[in-house]
Amino acid sequence: MVLALVMLLGTAKSRADDSSSGRTFAGSLQLDYLSVPTDRHARDTTLDGATVELSLKLTKDFSKDFSASVKVCFACHGFEAGMAFVEYRAADELRIKVGRMTPAFGSFPLRHDPANHLTSDKPLPYDMGRMIRRNDWNEGILPAPWVDNGIEVAGTHFMDGGQLDYAVYAVSGPKGTPDAVDFDFVESRSPSQYYVDNNSEPSLGARISGSIDLTDSSILVVGASGMAGHYDAERKLGFMIAGGDAVLQVGSAYLRAEYLIRRTQMALGDNPATTFKYGPGANGKFDDWFLKDGFYVEGELPVGSTSLIARWDGLRRDGNVLAASPLSSYSRIFRYTAGVAVKLKSGIRIKSSVELYDFSDFQDELAVHLGVATPF
Repeated sequence: MVLALVMLLGTAKSRADDSSSGRTFAGSLQLDYLSVPTDRHARDTTLDGATVELSLKLTKDFSKDFSASVKVCFACHGFEAGMAFVEYRAADELRIKVGRMTPAFGSFPLRHDPANHLTSDKPLPYDMGRMIRRNDWNEGILPAPWVDNGIEVAGTHFMDGGQLDYAVYAVSGPKGTPDAVDFDFVESRSPSQYYVDNNSEPSLGARISGSIDLTDSSILVVGASGMAGHYDAERKLGFMIAGGDAVLQVGSAYLRAEYLIRRTQMALGDNPATTFKYGPGANGKFDDWFLKDGFYVEGELPVGSTSLIARWDGLRRDGNVLAASPLSSYSRIFRYTAGVAVKLKSGIRIKSSVELYDFSDFQDELAVHLGVATPF
């Protein structure tokens, strides 16, 4: 992977000024420092301290209809192939991607690169590694970016005062062990597993969104997404994810809201009475599904070169848990964030935020972020 990165950079550097080559190179970088002043042992519950997120992308246009894109990412999960696909553009209404990609789901993944959003971390439904108590909650609902192998058919229909976008796809899907009670996000994205499907069955998904120009300086975008399939090797454990999102842009100010819900089947095993913390329901049977949902509401207000950010987000989990889990049968997190992002003349952005975590099953925590991010 390191050799591939060197080759990618070398090729991009040698062609960066040759517009006739049809190649474009772009990247983003963030260094963030997370401090949890309310917990001297925060390393046990989150990735505190300094964390680097790096994204490098190279795109080659073969013609006006065909292109290829390759992306390398580095973060808490190490080096990873974040993108490697070929795209055919037959028309605005028909585009076909084949390879490794981030399938169309939700609004936030469209701006998941660290230089494309103004907070140091991601909203809780899309969190990957930075939330407090990440292991107890097994991350968010669909950690962003969700990178997968498969095929996606998408398109955009432009009309007066707006546009309509759609996407449908078949991808490998999330992974888990035969006795799983939730997704295994390490296995789902680990290069050591060669990025192959664990059950020879694709997961299916779709997204539709539309935008309308309310005025000359304001736009409203709404969307809905869904995905379903099996995540274990034997194709016995199912999952369903659905989401809705809305973005209102007024001038250079933004108001965003998004909601995700996931229903996940659990393997009960031979003796669920000892495996799980809670007993059977009124019918005498153990429920083999749990619900996990989450949301965020976020506002951005620019004041000169400074942007003010306020966000309220949360997660909830309803259902049985393993006997050793500290969660209850109905657990929740609410988080309140206030932040500022200052853009320097160089294009570098300084990010700072304070987060208050309100837990149902743990003591409340305070987290402080200070980061530097830049596109290039």
